[in-house]
Amino acid sequence: MSDSAATFPLYSFESVVPHTGTMVLLDSIDHWQEDRLQASVTIRADAPFADAQGMPAWVGIELMAQTIAALGGCRARRANQPVKIGFLVGSRRYSASEPYFPVGACLQVAVQELISGEQGLSVFECNLQGLGAHSHINASANINVFQPADPEQFLQTGQTGAGAE
Repeated sequence: MSDSAATFPLYSFESVVPHTGTMVLLDSIDHWQEDRLQASVTIRADAPFADAQGMPAWVGIELMAQTIAALGGCRARRANQPVKIGFLVGSRRYSASEPYFPVGACLQVAVQELISGEQGLSVFECNLQGLGAHSHINASANINVFQPADPEQFLQTGQTGAGAE
């Protein structure tokens, strides 16, 4: 069965990311396949990082990173594996059409894995798009992430866990 024909269960966002509490910035997962995921958020006045103008557009990088984390978590849940943490290594060409995402704006964040390395390095193409009256809002970037085989070992020793006996 191809990915496009496969059934991919929807999970709550909180159940597939290692973030907790107010640091969960996205509201829901709209849909996902093995190499892509789309999530949604409505910008709220009490959201982390928000001020009188809304949420600064630079937070779009974190919205994209959390969407990537959700894809990893969905894959893990589907395979009956635990959700693991990953690391944002860097981004290329982040651009946003506006300096702020206004309060009340509904945004969709879509990520697609472009490259997946055997040692846990991946590259994602990420796009953020406003809906309805906020359809003029957009942001994009390529984001590099690293998910070691054993995140705890990596944090303790700097070793990836790949090839360890």
